[in-house]
Amino acid sequence: MQYNSLEQTLIQSIIEYFNLMASILLIISLIKLPMQTIVWFANQDRPMMDNTCKLAFDDFGNMLVVDARGSVAMITYGFGAATGTAVTLLDSGNLVLRDVTNSSSILWQSFDYPTDTLLPGMKLGMAGMRNRLLISWKSSSDPSPGVFTFGANPNGTKQLLVRWSSTVYWDTGVWDGRTFPLVDPGTTGITAWIPGEDYFSYSVKEGYPMTRYVINISGKLQLISWLESEKEWILLSSEPRPQCDVYNLCGNNGVCYEHRMQHCQCLEGFEPGSKAEWQSGVTKGGCIRTNSLNCGSNGTQDRFVLIANVKFPVNAKFMNGSNRDECESLCLKDCSCSAYTFMASNITNGCRMWYGNLRNMRLMEKDTGEGEFYLRLSAFGFGSASSHALSTWLILVIVAASSFLGSLVLVSSICFCRRRRKERVRRSQEQSIAKWGAEIAGKLTEQGVTGPDFTLFCFPQIKDATDNFSDENKLGEGGFGSVYKGKLLEGKEVAVKRLSTCSGQGLEEFKNEIILIPKLQHRNLVRLLGCCIQWEEKILVYEYMKNKSLDYFLFEPTRGAQLDWSRRFNIVKEIAQGLLYLHKHSRLRVIHRDLKASNILLDDEMRPKISDFGLARIVGTDDTQANTKRVAGTYGYISPEYASKGVFYEKSDIYSFGVLLLEIVSGKKNAGFHQTGNSSNLLDYAWDLWREGRWMMLVDPVICHDAPCHAFSLKRCIHAALLCVQDNASDRPNISEVIVLLSNENSNSTTLTIPKKPAFYSLKIEDNKISSAKETSSLYFVSMTAMDAR
Repeated sequence: MQYNSLEQTLIQSIIEYFNLMASILLIISLIKLPMQTIVWFANQDRPMMDNTCKLAFDDFGNMLVVDARGSVAMITYGFGAATGTAVTLLDSGNLVLRDVTNSSSILWQSFDYPTDTLLPGMKLGMAGMRNRLLISWKSSSDPSPGVFTFGANPNGTKQLLVRWSSTVYWDTGVWDGRTFPLVDPGTTGITAWIPGEDYFSYSVKEGYPMTRYVINISGKLQLISWLESEKEWILLSSEPRPQCDVYNLCGNNGVCYEHRMQHCQCLEGFEPGSKAEWQSGVTKGGCIRTNSLNCGSNGTQDRFVLIANVKFPVNAKFMNGSNRDECESLCLKDCSCSAYTFMASNITNGCRMWYGNLRNMRLMEKDTGEGEFYLRLSAFGFGSASSHALSTWLILVIVAASSFLGSLVLVSSICFCRRRRKERVRRSQEQSIAKWGAEIAGKLTEQGVTGPDFTLFCFPQIKDATDNFSDENKLGEGGFGSVYKGKLLEGKEVAVKRLSTCSGQGLEEFKNEIILIPKLQHRNLVRLLGCCIQWEEKILVYEYMKNKSLDYFLFEPTRGAQLDWSRRFNIVKEIAQGLLYLHKHSRLRVIHRDLKASNILLDDEMRPKISDFGLARIVGTDDTQANTKRVAGTYGYISPEYASKGVFYEKSDIYSFGVLLLEIVSGKKNAGFHQTGNSSNLLDYAWDLWREGRWMMLVDPVICHDAPCHAFSLKRCIHAALLCVQDNASDRPNISEVIVLLSNENSNSTTLTIPKKPAFYSLKIEDNKISSAKETSSLYFVSMTAMDAR
């Protein structure tokens, strides 16, 4: 084929360009970034590592990749274009081969031949008889095809699958007509299955960062975005996230439990097929029966054991049956039947049966399974177990019967004595409170605390304001009593905290708030308007906060969506300002000691105010620390030095602030935290993600659509939080340094202090003593004199 001079010059220029940019492979990379990022390469099946790969064209207009010996590693067909072909690299990253006389006609394009990366505009799905798939690299340095692929289900179901060779490793679920769980609607604009061609594609909204999907060498499907402010790629999500989402992770007759350190175990009556593989963590080989099924031989029958809270195995068959006994009988008649369940509905009843090996079973949280699952086991295995259970039961009955009468007498005596003692304590406290109330009322008046900003209310006023403490006005209940909404005669709304009259707790906290709060004035501290001390009644009257507390929004997804990241970040900064006032700028130097989400109240403009100063302590300006024998606070927020030794500093509040900051970013509670992997608490989880560079996965899913645009402030908050929860108090910043860290948007994160693994204390009861376990690189226990749960 002959080319004119212009065409020859164009082709030669393209060849020289690719010879320069692709010295090892023909690749497409994001060259505008400071680090080279490969998103496509031509000869994946035959990578050449000798630095001799070149781009060329033959006489028929085909584009070739050849090595130094002239061996063709790849060919793209120009389909004999009459006047020649031209190749163009588009801004989308698509390498396109066209007929030079018809620029709209695409003869070949790289987007039809994906490698390990899916870019906006690329398609996954069927193209004729060929399924367009992402293919993982063999290793981080070898781009040859690996064992994992990602693409559309070839059977026509509108779902995407990660496959490990021919085995389904993970799936997205069926497309619901709008989006997939793996695609963030806030980050990506359009996700669609196109009728006729039947493929999946996505696009990125204008103004959002560069985003791509990658199937990595370990089979993880990762959504990655470029963070311009940090000049690095950040991981937005990774699937499969729950380990048990991996198809048949535990093999045949194995069961997966997400919240255990070892995810896989064998079903009852089964054992690992290869114990050596299971000990090394390879569980795909599954489990085999300990005892073979009898199928009624020798006059014996197999029996069934109930397994509760399971997600049923795959490949069930349905049969007619009116009750559970009928389903069991049907299963026993077929030697290949392994398990059954009875399904009852308003329309029809029936049996769900499983035959042969059981696959893809999961143990669920309590009361979240799909139904009662009856597993078939050999009667031989039941014999010894049943005899042992019967023997154990008889022993327990005998022991219980012999000790019952003595225990009853002992318990009755103890209860009687404790009741009398409690009554004496209650009468003594009432007399003490009445006396103290009269004294404190006089002192407040003498000191000039009472007046327009602080009032001594009488009990009938409070009773009328709260409609006799009606349930309709009840806002919540805390450790020391209930809180009610009230309206004073002049129409002003207030929050009324009533200390429980049947509890001896809270008297010291009540005194502390009355003496302390009126002396503190800051827009980010809740105002105490007055109190009531009359008979046994102890009541505090606060300004009313329309939007309740921060935890009301933060830990509930629907309400949490009302707090976008901009609003959360403002809340963080204003809490820090309130803490700065307490530590540095108030007339008193105050340590709060109970900073947590439920003690952050929100006004009608969602401005935060720190509340509940019952545990706060005033320290001298020269004091570096204070001690207490009564360690009180909230589990999950208490600093290590306070939990173990009763020592508290300003840095103890900083620790609590760090925990609160992680909760605001993640939307997860530190107390009672549950997560996949080895993380036992929110601090561990955040540290693991930070250390692995996957900190974006910590962000609350309800604000993920905001995350790419606020990545800098999100990263800065997580960095600051990890510095605040350091084990050694001297490694934590003070509140002034925290504010500078959060406010300085131009500071490079590489100049900041690198956090160490955080410390976390969990509380355990041993030998009737409350102990704290410090979770770091080692584990030890520390006895404590007292611990008050809030």
